[in-house]
Amino acid sequence: MARNEEKAQSMLYRFREAQAAELGLGTRADRRPRMASACKSLRECERWRGEILREISRKVSKIQDAGLTEYEVRDLNDEINRLMREKRHWENQIVALGGANYRRNVAMLDDDGKEVPGTKGYKYFGRAKELPGVRELFQSRKIEDDEANQTLAYYKKFMNQGPAYYGDLDEQDDILLESERLAEEEEWEEAYTTLRDSLGLPEDEPIPKMIRPEPSHVSVNGSHGSEIKSKRKAETADGTDGDSDPPSSDKRPKNTSPSTAPTGSALADQAHLHAQTAASYIPFLSVEDLLPPKMPTRVEMEHVLLELKKKELVEEYFGAEKMAE
Repeated sequence: MARNEEKAQSMLYRFREAQAAELGLGTRADRRPRMASACKSLRECERWRGEILREISRKVSKIQDAGLTEYEVRDLNDEINRLMREKRHWENQIVALGGANYRRNVAMLDDDGKEVPGTKGYKYFGRAKELPGVRELFQSRKIEDDEANQTLAYYKKFMNQGPAYYGDLDEQDDILLESERLAEEEEWEEAYTTLRDSLGLPEDEPIPKMIRPEPSHVSVNGSHGSEIKSKRKAETADGTDGDSDPPSSDKRPKNTSPSTAPTGSALADQAHLHAQTAASYIPFLSVEDLLPPKMPTRVEMEHVLLELKKKELVEEYFGAEKMAE
């Protein structure tokens, strides 16, 4: 009778061993553990994950066979999903042992750039997508996507509008400003007439003019003119002629006029003055609460977006555990 060592060297024994390894059966000592958390070797975890990937590849290729029955297709699809879940367990154990992070949830997209249905949760492979119950499921999802696209196409004409759509350019329309001014004056006269009748004032009393805030460039020009006048007075007090020509470096052409556009500091001072005036009537609010919000600059927004993109890439390639460390 042949010994065990001689049996192990026979061609039939080696063929059976290779066939069992291909089917994922193998010997008891070389069998994949049922619990991924029981394996504490990173190298072994990588090995078992690679074996699961090879099994998934073989079954996905087999499920394309047109000679399979519907029951065999369903069983194969269930086995592939079971292997996918087992693969995720081994990937979690690899990350727990400090290995590479294979858990990248990359969405599968079709030719139109839309996410393919059935790529999350339970998945369908090959001929499993053509099964009677699954075919209606994919058709219903396609109908829902078409309805969502129609709704988006209807509302797309209201999206990405310019500043004129939101009324940000109304201040540049002279006709609209004139009509608003006339409407304000009519409301002012009507309100004054009602107040005069309620107080019993004489009707021949003239209606006062409506109080309007002065434009910002008027105050800037006024301060600029007062500075010029004070300088001229100082020059006259020193004995110089106020009407004398200024130095050649300070000469200006006669047709030029000082800039009427308000500067940033002038606008800030004006906003602070308005907030201070309003705060005097509202005691429970401070001046800082009534100031306009400070908008971030373009450079600050680019810096914030860059930091968010870096954080997203680090989480994608190294996982949340590395971020916590």
